[in-house]
Amino acid sequence: MASFYVESFGCRATQADGAAIEHQFRERGLTRANVPAQAEIVVLNTCTVTAAADQDARAAIRRIHRQNPKCQIVVTGCYAQRAPDEIAVMPGVSQVIGNSHKHQLAEIAVLLDITRSPTIAGSQDIEAFEGVALSWEGHGFSRAASEEKTPALAPEVRHFVPITTLTSENRSPIFVSDIFAHTELLAAPVFDAPNERTRPNLKVQDGCDNRCSFCVIPYVRGHSRSLPLPQILHETNALVGAGYREVVISGINLGRWGRDLSQEVWGGRPRPPRFEDLIRAILDQTKLEKLRISSVEPMDWSDELIRLLARSPRIAKHAHVPMQSGSDTVLRRMHRKYRPWHYREKIEKIRAAMPTAGIGADVMVGFPGETDAEFHETVRMIECLPFTYLHVFTYSPRPGTPAAAMRDQVPVHVARERNRILRERATEKKLAFMESLVGKTVEAITLHSHSDAMRWDEDPRLSECNFTEALTDNYLKLQVEGRHDANRWVKAEVVGIETAELIGVSLGPSLARASGP
Repeated sequence: MASFYVESFGCRATQADGAAIEHQFRERGLTRANVPAQAEIVVLNTCTVTAAADQDARAAIRRIHRQNPKCQIVVTGCYAQRAPDEIAVMPGVSQVIGNSHKHQLAEIAVLLDITRSPTIAGSQDIEAFEGVALSWEGHGFSRAASEEKTPALAPEVRHFVPITTLTSENRSPIFVSDIFAHTELLAAPVFDAPNERTRPNLKVQDGCDNRCSFCVIPYVRGHSRSLPLPQILHETNALVGAGYREVVISGINLGRWGRDLSQEVWGGRPRPPRFEDLIRAILDQTKLEKLRISSVEPMDWSDELIRLLARSPRIAKHAHVPMQSGSDTVLRRMHRKYRPWHYREKIEKIRAAMPTAGIGADVMVGFPGETDAEFHETVRMIECLPFTYLHVFTYSPRPGTPAAAMRDQVPVHVARERNRILRERATEKKLAFMESLVGKTVEAITLHSHSDAMRWDEDPRLSECNFTEALTDNYLKLQVEGRHDANRWVKAEVVGIETAELIGVSLGPSLARASGP
């Protein structure tokens, strides 16, 4: 039986896409290899948010081609959508399949490889695929299919064009077309880490209709589109039925969920659903014990959403609110849709409603034209707001974005120094937040157990004990005394801090969660 391996880079949305691709291969009878070196098909699901992300993808292609020269390397994802020709000429690349065709990836990869490696077809008769062919659409192939497998192909697609007439000898086949013409949304639960099996992430939204001047994502992921509510509820209930207690919902622009869906009657009047409707539906129509919301843009943190988080014990007290800059002039050049005072008001409302919530932000340094004065506006804003962690990024020019053509690009050494300064501030704020929890009781979900004994002389209760890693409701890592099964709620007294993690003494299992919202 043929084997495959999927390696994903970048954000949670990309990780979720990778899980959906794995499902495609399994549906076709292929088995997942443990490592890329053992696979016949290796899929690299790429990111392109920075130049470093592109470099990581190219390095992975070279590494896998060196370790497994006979495998088929399929490159997909955002980098593949943005620069397919750049990837297609790299040695070892078999196909480049953009986000526009990611929903057909396994079909394309399997069918194209049959003539080269019949084992990829598994138990199916190769004669069944004699009708396989490709059609050209715009800048790339539109799809790969057989007449038997897809009898409803449009008439113009039935006139197949041989692949040999469409590719040069030194370039791999490219399957990329206009991403804005596509409405597909891949959705499959995925986990944040390979050894973590307790907090599945469910992507419920993809694409973005904002046009931030620095961001390439709308051009590689397309318009904002939402997973329909019935499908979200089905996926959530399936995860609950499988025993999962916490689910993270995510998206490229999560707070815009529902705005592209058909109108229904909400609150007595017809309108498209809103993000708050999704949260209520999950609380009302599933038995999920804990819902965690990933990043939501500032303008989508409505008073209603903040109240929902504050009032429901079934929603994690955790808010991630991208800031990017604390300077009004920089935000305007970024084409962000809020001003610093709007942002400050949102964060203050969140903290007032949830005094112990984890509050995080994305911050960018080195944006074109960022002066020392503008940077220090960001520093001051960070210092005065109750953040508990920050994700600090250095601006990276993305080809085709307005910011890449702006004058006054900030020197690299200046941007790096600004990054260092903000990371120091972030470390200070996180430590202060953690110190405020020492002596208090926290609730957490266990992730996995440590096998090594650990010792802290500061507290005799921690002497020579095994510890279990857990994540608190407010998004802090906790090492809790004792060996606990994964995916269990525990209550713990915080007795110290070690290597940026809370140390806790177990107070026993957490009480059963209420079933209401």
